[in-house]
Amino acid sequence: MDSSPFLDGNIHRILDSRYLHSRPDVNQSLQTHSSLIRRLSQEKELEGHLGCVNAIAWNSKGSLLVSGSDDTRINVWSYAGQKLVHSIDTGHTANIFCTKFIPETSDELVASGAGDAEVRLFNRSRVSGNGLNDNPITPSALYQCHTRRVKKLAVENGNPNVVWSASEDGTLRQHDFREGTSCPPAGSPRQECHNVLLDLRNGAKRSLGDPPKQVLALKSFDISSTRPHLLLVGGSDAFARLYDRRMLPPLSSCGKRMPPPPCVNYFCPMHLSDRGHPSLHLTHVTFSPDGSEVLLSYSGEHVYLMNVNHAGVNEVQYSSGDVSKLMTYSPSVNGLELQPFVSNVFTNGFHTKKNITAKLDKCRKLIKYGKKSLDEGAPYYGIEACNEVLIGYNHIIGPALKQECLCTRAALLLKRKWKNDAHMAIRDCHAARKFDKSAYKPLYYMSEALSQLGKHKEALDFAVASHSLAPSKSEVAERVENAKKDIVLAETEKNSKTNNGRGGRMLSLSDILYRSEANSDTSQDGQRSDRDDSDYEEEMELDFETSVSGDEEHDSDSNILHRSLNLRIHRRGDSRENVEASGSDESPSSSSSSQNGRASYQPEAAIDMKQRFIGHCNVGTDIKQANFLGQKGEYVASGSDDGRWFIWEKRTGRLMKLLSGDESVVNCVQCHPFDFVVATSGIDNTIKIWTPSAPVASSVAGGSAGPETGDVLGAMENNQQKLSRNRDSMLPFELLEPFRMHEFPEGSLRLRPFECAQT
Repeated sequence: MDSSPFLDGNIHRILDSRYLHSRPDVNQSLQTHSSLIRRLSQEKELEGHLGCVNAIAWNSKGSLLVSGSDDTRINVWSYAGQKLVHSIDTGHTANIFCTKFIPETSDELVASGAGDAEVRLFNRSRVSGNGLNDNPITPSALYQCHTRRVKKLAVENGNPNVVWSASEDGTLRQHDFREGTSCPPAGSPRQECHNVLLDLRNGAKRSLGDPPKQVLALKSFDISSTRPHLLLVGGSDAFARLYDRRMLPPLSSCGKRMPPPPCVNYFCPMHLSDRGHPSLHLTHVTFSPDGSEVLLSYSGEHVYLMNVNHAGVNEVQYSSGDVSKLMTYSPSVNGLELQPFVSNVFTNGFHTKKNITAKLDKCRKLIKYGKKSLDEGAPYYGIEACNEVLIGYNHIIGPALKQECLCTRAALLLKRKWKNDAHMAIRDCHAARKFDKSAYKPLYYMSEALSQLGKHKEALDFAVASHSLAPSKSEVAERVENAKKDIVLAETEKNSKTNNGRGGRMLSLSDILYRSEANSDTSQDGQRSDRDDSDYEEEMELDFETSVSGDEEHDSDSNILHRSLNLRIHRRGDSRENVEASGSDESPSSSSSSQNGRASYQPEAAIDMKQRFIGHCNVGTDIKQANFLGQKGEYVASGSDDGRWFIWEKRTGRLMKLLSGDESVVNCVQCHPFDFVVATSGIDNTIKIWTPSAPVASSVAGGSAGPETGDVLGAMENNQQKLSRNRDSMLPFELLEPFRMHEFPEGSLRLRPFECAQT
């Protein structure tokens, strides 16, 4: 089927409008036009670093690009000449993860944050030399008040005096150059920095309905360019948080952990809000150029788009109980009794006209194509066709056609079985049920989706309801029988595990890590003065027995080391046998306290997704970015673990372009402020510059990292297979960090240091 046209119009007409109508936004419309995106190709490769390039950022004018690397150097590049201007030896003792130009300083001041928990400020006017021959300089400011890695810096447009830093220690700090240019290391007697803007050391939530307890290790942070009082933070749980800086408490020190301040909004896709998996976390959050939307990139997940300005609207806001309601059968939807529809009338009251009739015919053809794709086992293209109907023509199609399209897309999603496709199918079935209480297909596909998610009893309820509406349909009767068999099989497996001694006490690795993390964090002064605030009375130790088995190189597909890691788990002071015999991990007093805290906690609401962007893979690093492209932010881009970076159309979620940008992993994607030029970086020690210079438009593009194949769908499917692996069976990078940082006793391990293994 021919691909449908993009929504940004003909580029020649836009060019003509500059002369005919003097459109003020014509340059913005041209910057990231779809025809230019299709011609993107690598123009230049900037060489100058000796390690992975973890951070890149343009200055406000777009004349300079700054980069930070594992080699602990900051490089400044000229956009016009595409050459190295300065290479600053920062003095950091660990990987640089973030760097920024300070606004309104003629781009002379550059800040950096690194894995050594330090924030440093440099004045480029003090640098003498050219490029790699620059002399070392003393930082203009040195802030050592963080206790863990600094993962993100942010600045405010027009403010030359302040830089904000987000760290994995759970604090967001505000460094004002006017108040001081240095602070002593964390834990020293003189350390009394009153610069904590946001203390989230008790801020992480396992699910939307749970109270915040653990340290929220901050991974990303952004300030709205249109409303700079709004702050967006993301970290080691599933929820991005929006704060109003004007409503936060005064700056403080962090001698004692404080309860997290209330946020304006939580952002999280509904289907991720009740997982409770500590392996699920955000790697990047950002505002759209106009500040009306936010973009969230998850480790082991997809990229999601949310509205900021629609907070409070019922259609996009949900509470913790809504997730279970969505998966529980009820004869009504949202408390309203369902009514059958009579005809395919237009909800907006328009009379059928010739152009609308033509559009409706196209919609029917697209739905027909979707059903054909389902029969032929090519669900991806069928889903694209249904997306076009539901997004491009939603305002004219009637309820009958809309329900048919929703059910068709649900069936296609269940056929494709990519990460969280079953959850997307549930959304479609729920929406389709609102149109007709006598339709059986929404219930039928809902049952199948719930079965894929392992919710067999709920699946049976929907299957029985579907069968009552269509008793003569053989596939519905078969669905009922399959749901019954799934329940029996699940009970048999559960009993088998119990009889084998594996029931009840079986803990996933992620649960263990989550619990141990809560007890392993140190307070700001280096002492566990707030030990009483721990959620678990008794500690757990992790003893590691490492044995090297064969090749020590990385696996090309999974980036998992060929090593085995055995864990022996026991309570401190208890024997292993006592732990195994115990019926609970918590003492009665701890359990009672936890239950009382939960009873008094009032869960907040969250903002649901409006679009998701799929196809890439984000499991190998936790600095992977997803960003808006252009001044209007009509397109979304993200790096990927397969060495590619992806571009999607924001409104539809349709993949626009797939580009080969790194031999291993692309982490950073930054669009030029005004021109359609994109800089990318990753595990390679170079920066790639991309421009719309290809002679022929294409959906793929290669580069210095190698030629790109035309099998876009195959590349996406390979990435989905990696994402769909059980995250709990993979060692989180936080656990592997001691290997890379050489924190084991000398001689106990004979391992090579990781090469550019970012965390």
